[in-house]
Amino acid sequence: MKPITSKMLMRAVWEGMPKAVFIYTPLCGTCAAARRMLEVVEYMLPEGILSEMNIHDIPELVQQYQISSVPAVMLFDGQQDVPKMVYRMSSVEHLLSEIRKAVLK
Repeated sequence: MKPITSKMLMRAVWEGMPKAVFIYTPLCGTCAAARRMLEVVEYMLPEGILSEMNIHDIPELVQQYQISSVPAVMLFDGQQDVPKMVYRMSSVEHLLSEIRKAVLK
């Protein structure tokens, strides 16, 4: 997963590009487990779909999209400016299914 800035994300959304963005904090154990699952998921997606952001670097997005906890995955389908939020990181299959439903239409 490549890190992405708020500016890069907003540009991608504006251009209608589907994106999945993993939101994390560096010292979060649950985030580390979610990262491992998403690294597996990443191999099953087209390149450039999955990115990551440290929640401490994006206070404006936290407020704008009302991100309530980490780990989280923001899913932009390329059509709407409001992302679908995924907070449950139960399995690789679940994450892959949620991402595919949202960004690979």
